[in-house]
Amino acid sequence: MLLLFAVALLSASASGNVSESVFESAYAPKGVELTADASTPFWKDAPRVLASRDRLGAPVAGPPTEIRSRWTKDHLYLLYICPFTELTLRPEMTAGAESDGLWHWDVGEAFIGSDPARIGWYKEFQVSPRGEWTDLAIDRDNPKGQEGARWNSGMIVKGRVDAGSKVWYGEMRIPFAALDVAAPRAGAELRINVFRIAGAEPSRTRYVWRPTGQNTFHVPSAFGTLRLR
Repeated sequence: MLLLFAVALLSASASGNVSESVFESAYAPKGVELTADASTPFWKDAPRVLASRDRLGAPVAGPPTEIRSRWTKDHLYLLYICPFTELTLRPEMTAGAESDGLWHWDVGEAFIGSDPARIGWYKEFQVSPRGEWTDLAIDRDNPKGQEGARWNSGMIVKGRVDAGSKVWYGEMRIPFAALDVAAPRAGAELRINVFRIAGAEPSRTRYVWRPTGQNTFHVPSAFGTLRLR
């Protein structure tokens, strides 16, 4: 297990993006059709971080979850690479439509904020192994007035399961307009944390890039930096 983790860590280091607080996203001159394929030229050398700890910061046994990122003038792309033993999926598949409560099943998640003066205001994005999705607008300072699931980002997703390798992949394409970023540019920074949930209760596993120190993902003070390069 330690060897697997070390190999993954060295792989991420070779791409130049192992950091406790910064997740870099590499510019692409044009977008691509979503394939959820980590071996394509678009994704092969993309910057990445590892989600290898739980919410309180303890190491999670087994290989970590890897998240890569790229961006274009219109969209932010995220790719989740998720080794698994077995999948826990919704009984009814709703690919192509928003799936309420998707966090009760296997899922990759990203919380992204654009206003450093309002860290409790951010957007939540989720993708499942089968390409189901959820997006929400969160306002921790005004929970009764927040849009929540009524908000629609316009993102699209792609899920893919490699049963032979026991890895599932989840890809997101998020419009910068949904992040309140009018003109993305190299050097711009947003606030982000990325997560994965796997398995069924009572033994669910939660993979975290930036541990929150609480039994919840929703701790905006724990977010790191997403830096466009």
